[in-house]
Amino acid sequence: MAGLGTIINVACILAGGVAGLLFGKFIKESVQDTMIKATGLACMFIAIAGALSKMLLIEDGLLSTQKGMMTTVTIALGAFIGEILNIEKLFEDFGEWLKVKTHNTSDNSFVNAFMTTSLTVSIGAMAIVGSLQDGILGDYSTLATKGILDFVIVMVLTASLGKGSIFSAIPVGIFQGTMTLFAQVLKPIMSTAAIDNISLVGNILIFGVGVNLLFGKTVKVANLLPAVILAVIAAYL
Repeated sequence: MAGLGTIINVACILAGGVAGLLFGKFIKESVQDTMIKATGLACMFIAIAGALSKMLLIEDGLLSTQKGMMTTVTIALGAFIGEILNIEKLFEDFGEWLKVKTHNTSDNSFVNAFMTTSLTVSIGAMAIVGSLQDGILGDYSTLATKGILDFVIVMVLTASLGKGSIFSAIPVGIFQGTMTLFAQVLKPIMSTAAIDNISLVGNILIFGVGVNLLFGKTVKVANLLPAVILAVIAAYL
């Protein structure tokens, strides 16, 4: 059944959030702070590994890099577009709306938890490739695997940042569900080069999430999201 992968992924996020809430009650604030920083470090190094896998090239026994210019231009131009559209503010407003609607107005970390976790589990080639496989072939295995990874990430972030992390299931459901629904239309666009570019740029954005977890809100990662679309366009230039 097309869409089953997204359903499994969303269920894993919700389960991870519930586990994090139960787990977080027994963790001291100092331990939660250390967990946040540890998660930030993990995000950064996972992102570095993912980005370098698309940038490093071995030719005739020599190590070189590629796509440096594409990366710089797409992220810089993406940041420009994102700032004009103020995507970060849209995320924050939606987070504030959720906080009110879910009766969590006293939770000062709700919006930050929602935004940080949403960006962590929504960005990346795995979500796009998995959604296309689910929509075209009915193969939900990639999204199911992503769901297991998201379970762990959301559990840790919920335990350390709070219940706002659970609601990251909403953007994941919308984004991956839409990708699955329009998979047949998007299939010709998502070439290997396009997906490689998405993986590269997406991992750099995840690195930004890691920086924010480690050092506090430093990078407006949501305002960099247009770079992912520009990375697809760059694959055809």
